[in-house]
Amino acid sequence: MGRFDGGSNPPYPIIMGTARVRKILKILRRTYPGASWGKRKGRTTDPFQILILTILSAQTTDNAVDRVKERLFSEFPDPASLAAAQIGSIEEIVHSLGFFRAKARHIREAASMLQERFRGEVPSRMEELLQLPGVGRKTANIVLHHAFGRCEGIAVDTHVKRLAGRIGLSDSSSQSGIERDLMKLVPRRLWGDITDLLIAHGRRICTARQPRCPECPIAHLCRYYLDASDKVRSEE
Repeated sequence: MGRFDGGSNPPYPIIMGTARVRKILKILRRTYPGASWGKRKGRTTDPFQILILTILSAQTTDNAVDRVKERLFSEFPDPASLAAAQIGSIEEIVHSLGFFRAKARHIREAASMLQERFRGEVPSRMEELLQLPGVGRKTANIVLHHAFGRCEGIAVDTHVKRLAGRIGLSDSSSQSGIERDLMKLVPRRLWGDITDLLIAHGRRICTARQPRCPECPIAHLCRYYLDASDKVRSEE
């Protein structure tokens, strides 16, 4: 088995089978019972709010988005009001977020398209969501799952990409490749949950800078940990 430095594109094949994946999911669901969107305190079920919050959350923490959402939706509660807003007014509300100018533009343009093409409603089909400014497959998958309870794919963000490589779920370096690998390994009914679980684990234990393997509940099933242990034994 080749050595792995923790990146998302290791030099050897996937070692993960569906039985091991199911064990990992069972442990992560037990470890992070509040990870799923519906179980998080204060999370909305409104499709419009989920769409806008997901666009704003790119490369930004949930806490940062939470701090702006109340004022944002108080002033612009629906697509019509957001589409008619002055861009400066939106920027003033979301200026604390990374890339706030681009995000302000995207959410206003998305609201305008909802008004013009979708009668002010968030569409519930992947191909229609992908037409909206600021929406790629990751955002579309999140909206479909959290707003409509539909699993058409798996949202791959930076945490999911990093953990998929470390754990041994995917050897792909692209979001689309990782999504395809995960869809083969994970039962469809859990496609939405796997993103939330990996994000929670990536934030708490399997961090970008240094994974805390001694604290990890799935270390005994993880390629990164198993390979590191093999290396230690070979050097003894």
